[in-house]
Amino acid sequence: MSEMRKPMAITMGDAAGIGPEIIAKAFRDCPSDTRGCFVAGDLATMRRATRAILRPHELNTPIALIGSPAEACALPPRCIGLVQATSLGEPPQWGKVSAAAGKAAAECVVWAARAALRGDIAALVTAPLHKQALAAAGVGFPGHTELLQAEAAAWSGRTTAELPVRMMLANDELRTVLVSIHIALREAIDAVTFDNVLQTLRIAHEAVGRALGRAPRIGVAGLNPHAGEGGLLGREEIEVIMPAVEAARAEGLQVAGPFAPDTVFMRARAPGGKGGEFDVVIAMYHDQGLIPVKYLGVEKGVNVTLGLPLVRTSPDHGTAFDLAGSGRADASSLVEAIRIARQLSRS
Repeated sequence: MSEMRKPMAITMGDAAGIGPEIIAKAFRDCPSDTRGCFVAGDLATMRRATRAILRPHELNTPIALIGSPAEACALPPRCIGLVQATSLGEPPQWGKVSAAAGKAAAECVVWAARAALRGDIAALVTAPLHKQALAAAGVGFPGHTELLQAEAAAWSGRTTAELPVRMMLANDELRTVLVSIHIALREAIDAVTFDNVLQTLRIAHEAVGRALGRAPRIGVAGLNPHAGEGGLLGREEIEVIMPAVEAARAEGLQVAGPFAPDTVFMRARAPGGKGGEFDVVIAMYHDQGLIPVKYLGVEKGVNVTLGLPLVRTSPDHGTAFDLAGSGRADASSLVEAIRIARQLSRS
């Protein structure tokens, strides 16, 4: 592990979903990618996951309980190092919403976030949570992004308003950063304000630029069909989005738009390694930005939280309760999230 200064944590995700299985698959099938990684989770749940992916005439993927993240770097390839960050007792039923699973998943994220904020780990990669399970457990956050924002803000003595974060979804062909995240569509439209759009542009410029090693070319999607058609289909582009774009340009950012949202993502797409017109697209709300990325293939999509004082990535799919326990879930997106986290932790 000479190429890594510190280990990376992978949080277990919802125990009733595919998170533990894809983690077990990643350790079994991609030892070079998972070397130096460990799981923040529950031993009984991870043992069940290794049995779920077991192939004929194959031994279980070994699991080693570790007392500190640093011990992960000494483990042999394909051995899952595990810090007992939560305790479920009996793992929950596969594919069912469970308050116990929601509580345990959140505890793993909090444990890993605090380890990252202390500097004990280089990055964290989060397996999928289930929002209904979080709500059933009384967790006051709808997902990873908001939970991590709250932890980071508390650690730094700031309010969440003083630590703005954004979600970026990325794959080999497209990056998109969202103005709003996990809120209802009616609320998301109200969230398209001058301050929120400009803040998103600044966060994307800093984070994507750091990863690229240069100022990124940013394209901005409109909110309305045809980007408002000069005000005929809505005035948000004229009254809100364009002023934010002009303010960003005045600060030296390379920003263009707003463009019709049904074409801007195609202009940014970089198939086969060929560069697109933009390095990243700013989307006005959750589904506007995520549908194009996920359509290109969830197996390579990665969710990155921008604006945090730590590196966090995640696969861009959910808990897939319909597949849980079958051993058929694809670990590709998780492995890609591990690779991206490793890259970002060095930038």
